[in-house]
Amino acid sequence: MAAQRKMTFGIVVGNRGFFPDHLAKTGREEIIQVLEAAGATPIVLGPEDSKHGAVETYAESQRCAELFKKHAGEIDGIIVTLPNFGEERGIVDAIRLSGLQVPVLVQATPDRSDNMTIAVRRDSFCGKMSCCNNMMQYGIKYSVTTLHTETVQSPEFKADLEWFSAVCRIVKGLKNLRIGAIGARPTAFNTVRYSERLLETSGITVETLDLSEVFGRINRMKDNDDAAQAKLAKIKSYVSTVGISEAGLLKQAKLGAVIDQWMKQAHINVTALQCWTSMEEFFGVVPCTVMSMMSNELMPSACEVDVPGVLSMYMLALASQTPSALLDWNNNYGSDPNKCVCFHCSNLPKHFFKDVRMDYQEIIAGTVGKENTFGTCVGKVKAGAMSYARYSTDDRRGIIRGYTGPGRFTDDPLETFGGAGVAEIPQLQKLLKYICREGFEHHVAANFSQVSKSVHEAAVRYLGWESHYHPELED
Repeated sequence: MAAQRKMTFGIVVGNRGFFPDHLAKTGREEIIQVLEAAGATPIVLGPEDSKHGAVETYAESQRCAELFKKHAGEIDGIIVTLPNFGEERGIVDAIRLSGLQVPVLVQATPDRSDNMTIAVRRDSFCGKMSCCNNMMQYGIKYSVTTLHTETVQSPEFKADLEWFSAVCRIVKGLKNLRIGAIGARPTAFNTVRYSERLLETSGITVETLDLSEVFGRINRMKDNDDAAQAKLAKIKSYVSTVGISEAGLLKQAKLGAVIDQWMKQAHINVTALQCWTSMEEFFGVVPCTVMSMMSNELMPSACEVDVPGVLSMYMLALASQTPSALLDWNNNYGSDPNKCVCFHCSNLPKHFFKDVRMDYQEIIAGTVGKENTFGTCVGKVKAGAMSYARYSTDDRRGIIRGYTGPGRFTDDPLETFGGAGVAEIPQLQKLLKYICREGFEHHVAANFSQVSKSVHEAAVRYLGWESHYHPELED
């Protein structure tokens, strides 16, 4: 898997002159210490730039904005910290003048009820409301902490920082996203139809590549081609290939090499492939292992040309910095109303499995021949925390909408083929009813994490999409 990326935050320290200045000074020092301890980089004014490195006057707002502009390519999000009431105009002017279109988190430090003298009184509780009111007036999109006031050293802020970091990664990762759609949608899958135009309104571009071009490039590739041989070695080290012919493995390697080259040439971030049945009938393999390897490297790849599906996978992967899979909401699990079988046949990333091997695709082997269906990743999905998400284009209403929520994969026994696991979802029957009544697809993206609240916040607050959180969020 790819290494986790460090975060960089622009910091605006609020200060209001008739409140104690020393609170702004210590507040700035505390937020810097907390961020650096979390492995993040703070971009913040110094005491030489403004009074205690805080922002109060318009001139200080300008200096803060210039600092943020200088680091615009690095800053993932902005954190507004209020160690006292804060000058709301200075804060919002700094953000507006910077021109940054990144998520903003507002944090306010609590007062001590046993010591609220004029020498130490903060009134950040009240100041946060004024700050948020001004952000609303200025049209600045922002998030708030779990508790109205919380110290930056608290466990609550630590959790909020992780949550907000995931929000920032999603927003930044989807900016100018380029999705590769390889092949045509399978005729039988109307469910994965979508609007490229609606995606483009969110800055998401779809680049297409016909399967004939893929097969043509493969036919021109020699067996000893360096890229093909390198991919073959990676396949063999990635998954057990016992019983798979060398010819079949080389076909998969060439397919992977061609896709890699096209993604690099076209600056593609993620892909969705026509995985059946043209691939098997006219080329003689399934692309599942190649897709699994990409997903495992945080470059999600979805089957059946499900472009919104791979978008949902990528949102989860950006949030958690771990691999995502695309699964079917596939079957009931006995009579348990809160458990179901999640399945694909399968291109799940290796990260999802207890153990995995390469095998053939049992569903379509009967129609195209077993010898043409090798390349699936077969195994039992391991137990662990789960986040799921599905965002799609609603062409009738002209919007992007979806849902997300938490669950877990269990250790419950399951005898089937492909890649499968048992998922336990709170109030699952209510979720299934929502999916059916709202006309969502049977495909869902899943991830071993608890990042669904970050996905929901990014979708609603910053991407401007409709998002349903299951079960309903308290806030």
